[in-house]
Amino acid sequence: MTVHIGAKQDQIAETVLMPGDPKRAQWAAQTFLDRPELVNDVRGMLGYTGTWRGNRVTVQGSGMGMPSLSIYANELIRDYGVKTLIRIGSCGAMQAHVALRDVVIAMTASSISTPSSTILREVNFAPCADWGLLNAAVTAAKARGIAPHVGGIYSSDTFYDERPDLTEQMTRHGTLAVEMEAAELYTLAARHGARALAVLTVSDHLQTGEALDSQTRESSFGDMVEIALAAAFPE
Repeated sequence: MTVHIGAKQDQIAETVLMPGDPKRAQWAAQTFLDRPELVNDVRGMLGYTGTWRGNRVTVQGSGMGMPSLSIYANELIRDYGVKTLIRIGSCGAMQAHVALRDVVIAMTASSISTPSSTILREVNFAPCADWGLLNAAVTAAKARGIAPHVGGIYSSDTFYDERPDLTEQMTRHGTLAVEMEAAELYTLAARHGARALAVLTVSDHLQTGEALDSQTRESSFGDMVEIALAAAFPE
């Protein structure tokens, strides 16, 4: 076990799905995995391990924001030997053609800063997804009749952002959506030789002001989880 994860060494699978919300981790594990077992509840950050089509999978909450995700991703990779990490979460659409409940698959993740910025220092590192996972996720989505949006997203370190000028410029440069974790996840995966991907569901829209209510969010997130699992274990 680690400071933040109470699981035993053999209780974490090599493939981990990482929603921000620990309750969403519980929902995803109990809905999609066979025989899910609670393996972590330190600080209420729930983690479950079960199987999907015979493959071992852990679903571990990451908390909100890159600093929180960085803690869990570091420990999962360095202490538990995790090889594949897929973020499953919500995002805010930044383009007019991206609608509520659409699936966004992040090819790249821009940011102003991440916890890794202190290591990279003056370098503007370009965090990107693992190509194999991304390609498999697109294939899985299309097989389910879903046309995903694939491209760059923005990982913000501020939820209540008061920079409309920044939003305008990110939109102008084709950024599909904004969320708060993927850039650090991609950077950590690159540093440690792991694979990473973010599969997101649009829960609100920065241009129109539309937003899903909490109940609709939960019922809409199933496609995202199934795509992530199929990407991790392509047939």
